[in-house]
Amino acid sequence: MSRESVLALLRERQGEYVSGEAMSRALGISRAGVWKAIEGLRQEGYTISSAPNRGYRLEDAPDKLRAGELSGPLAGALVGSKLMCLDVVDSTNTECKRQAVAGAEEGLVVMAEEQTGGRGRRGRSFQSPKGKGLYLSAMFRPRLEPAKVSDFTAWVAVAVCDGIEACCGVRPKIKWTNDIVLNGKKLVGILTELGLESESNTLDYLVTGIGINVNEEPEDFSPEVREVATSLMQELGRPVRRAELAAQIVLALDRMYAAYPQEKEDYLARYRAGCVTTGHQVQLITPTARRQAFALEVDGDFNLVVELYNGQKETISAGEVSVRGMYGYV
Repeated sequence: MSRESVLALLRERQGEYVSGEAMSRALGISRAGVWKAIEGLRQEGYTISSAPNRGYRLEDAPDKLRAGELSGPLAGALVGSKLMCLDVVDSTNTECKRQAVAGAEEGLVVMAEEQTGGRGRRGRSFQSPKGKGLYLSAMFRPRLEPAKVSDFTAWVAVAVCDGIEACCGVRPKIKWTNDIVLNGKKLVGILTELGLESESNTLDYLVTGIGINVNEEPEDFSPEVREVATSLMQELGRPVRRAELAAQIVLALDRMYAAYPQEKEDYLARYRAGCVTTGHQVQLITPTARRQAFALEVDGDFNLVVELYNGQKETISAGEVSVRGMYGYV
C-alpha cells in the first residue's frame, strides 16, 4: 500500500520534487520505506528522477489503472471512495456484486486491466483486451423501490458522456437505451444489474458496469464486432490515458448519483439531446422476431416511443427489446 501512497503523493505534486523526508512524514512510513516504494514503481515502468537535497520527481508513467493514480483526483467523492484495481477478473460487474453481497459500502468501484468474461445485455460477451480499454463497475445502494430505478442506466449514459467530454473534449451520443456511440460506431457498453433482499424483496444494491473502448486498434476487435465498434484512439487520432479517463468517468458518476433522482428533468433533457435513435427508422429486435418502426421520442421515463407501420404507437421500456438502425448499427 505504501507504493500506492507514494505514487499518489508524486501525482499530487506532479512536476515538483518531493523530499523523502516530507513523504516519510506525510505518509507515516520510514525513509527506507519511501525508497523501496520508489524503486518498486521504477521497476513497473515509472520514470522518477532524484536529486540530492531535493527528493523525487515523477517524470513519466505507464498507462495503468491503480489506486495511486486515482485516489488524488477522487478525494472527497462518494463514488470511488473505495477502489479495487485488478490485473485480471472474470467480470468487474461480477466482482462488484460479490463485494456487495459481502457487505461492501456503496461507492465501491472495481476496475480491471482485463476481463475474461465481460458481459453485455442479454448475455452477450463484451470484448476486453488487456490494457486497451477501461472496464469498471460501480456499486450503489439507493434507498428506493426496485421499480423506481428502472431509468438508472439512462442516467449513467449521460454521466459517461460527461466524463468522456471532460477528458477528451468530444461528446459522444447515446443509442437508446444504453450504448454510447461516436461517429456512428459503438464506443461504450453499459450494463446495470440489481440485487434484491430475499425476504423483503427490497433493493439491496445496484451495480453498473461500463466498458469503454479506449486505445483499441481495429485488429483488437473480432471481425463481427469490427464493423460496428470504434475506440477513442481511432476517433481522436491519439492515445488516451486510461487513468485520466477513469477519474473523469467516476467523478461524473459521483455527480450523477448525488443528483439521482431529484434532478430528473436535467438528465432527461440531456439524454434526449444526445439520443441518436429518435427521428429514424429502426428495427425492434426480440429473440423471435424483428419489426420495423419509426422512433418518435424518448418519453418522460426514458422509454422509447415508436410508430409502427400501421400507424399504431408503442412505448418500449429498456430491456424489452433491442433497437438497431435500419441501415447500420445506429
